[in-house]
Amino acid sequence: MDFDAYARTGVDLVNARLDDLDDLRALFCDDQEWMREEVAERDLPTFRRAQKRLRDVFAYGTSGRDAQAVSELNSLLETFPVQPRISGHDSSDWHMHVTSRGASVSSEYLAGAVWGLSVWLCEYGSARFGVCADDRCGNVYLDTSSNCCRRFCSERCATRSHVAAHRARKRAAVPSQPDPLTPVS
Repeated sequence: MDFDAYARTGVDLVNARLDDLDDLRALFCDDQEWMREEVAERDLPTFRRAQKRLRDVFAYGTSGRDAQAVSELNSLLETFPVQPRISGHDSSDWHMHVTSRGASVSSEYLAGAVWGLSVWLCEYGSARFGVCADDRCGNVYLDTSSNCCRRFCSERCATRSHVAAHRARKRAAVPSQPDPLTPVS
C-alpha cells in the first residue's frame, strides 16, 4: 500500500472546495473514477465534516499539539475504520483496498485518507503537518523537506509572501514625504 498516496488524499480533501457535488467530484483523481461516478449529494456533509476535522489535525501538528492531533486521528479512525481487503481485476493486478467490499464512497475515501495521515504521523511526527504561512492561503501540506523547515504549501505562496514582505520593508524604509497640499502651521 502506498501510504504517502493515501496521506496526500487527506491533504487534497482539506484543500478542496466543497461547495457542491461538482466540487466533490473534482476531488477524485483518475484512479478514483468509480468514486466520481458513485458519489452523491448525501456524501457531501460527511466529506465537509471530515474536512474540518482533518484541518484541525494539521493545525494541531503545526502548533506542536501532538496529543490533540493523535486524539483527533484516533477518533477519525473509529469513525472511518480500515478494513483491508485484496482486490484486483486479474491475477497480475492484486492490490489492497482499505475498506470492505460495498463500502460507500465516503467510507472508502476517508478511511484511506485518515489511515494515510495516521501512518504519516507515526512515521514522521505531527510537526510534518503544515498549514501555509501565507495568510492569504490557508492550504495544508505534508512537509517532506530534509530538515522539517517548510513553511508554505507551494513555491507560489512562498514567492508571493516573500515579495510582499520585501515591498513592505521597502515602503517602511522610505521616509514619508509631507503632503504639498497640506498647509504648514
